[in-house]
Amino acid sequence: MPGDPEPISAQARQALEKELAVLRQEHDMAAATLQDTTETGDHADQADELQRSEEAARLERRIDEITVRLRQADLAGPAPTDVVGVGSTVTVRFPDGSTDTFQISELPDADDRQLVTSDSPLGGALLGHRPGDTVRYDAPDGQATAVVVSIG
Repeated sequence: MPGDPEPISAQARQALEKELAVLRQEHDMAAATLQDTTETGDHADQADELQRSEEAARLERRIDEITVRLRQADLAGPAPTDVVGVGSTVTVRFPDGSTDTFQISELPDADDRQLVTSDSPLGGALLGHRPGDTVRYDAPDGQATAVVVSIG
């Protein structure tokens, strides 16, 4: 059901927690530079203060987004093992007979070739399917298929 909390992979959780720590540090530094608003200064000082204030607000919004996402992931619990979802590890067989195992994530990681994002063509096609299902997705060469072998 849309809006329900979704699980999160361990890698995605780690990436979000790392980003959250960096954002909190940046926010603390930005907040420390904000001046007492009762002081008056020239227009350049006021513009600079406004820019720092907007940056602090942007950081706060992103911190809130990440905090909510991590809380939702806690509510969702572990990734399902009966149907492919975010956080699932899934083995698929391609038409040439080769198999590959991927983890479905909501965050990309250029260093992890076994990670498939949930909004990629293959990742999106796999969501909601069970072992034995054939999925179709857009590949660089055109339409492609894969069979879900197992969900780990």
